[in-house]
Amino acid sequence: MQVPEHTIHYLEIVTPDVAAVRELYEQAYGWRFRPEPALGNAVVAELSNGSRCGIRAPLRDTEAPTVRTYLRVADLDQAAQRAQQLGAQLAIDRMELGAHGTIAIFQIGGIEQGLWQLPR
Repeated sequence: MQVPEHTIHYLEIVTPDVAAVRELYEQAYGWRFRPEPALGNAVVAELSNGSRCGIRAPLRDTEAPTVRTYLRVADLDQAAQRAQQLGAQLAIDRMELGAHGTIAIFQIGGIEQGLWQLPR
């Protein structure tokens, strides 16, 4: 199942304690996670509405813990350009995730927001 455009496709949780966060989500919400090496060695759960939640450790020493949402978009380049027109700054212009699609991350108001285009 795919989530509709402009809704949350992926919730990314970056934490130094993946096991504790995973345990909480499994126990509190009944989510079941599986390893997904292509997504930064995250463990990923697919939710009943088609959204996904990934929990991973920081990829580098300077990466702070965070929770970042990725909205599904039909055209990543167009969505990233529109975000910039509205005052956002791109943190990651474009990153190919193979069979998972393509992402970009922008910053505005002190937060990061992701955009996710599924493979065509």
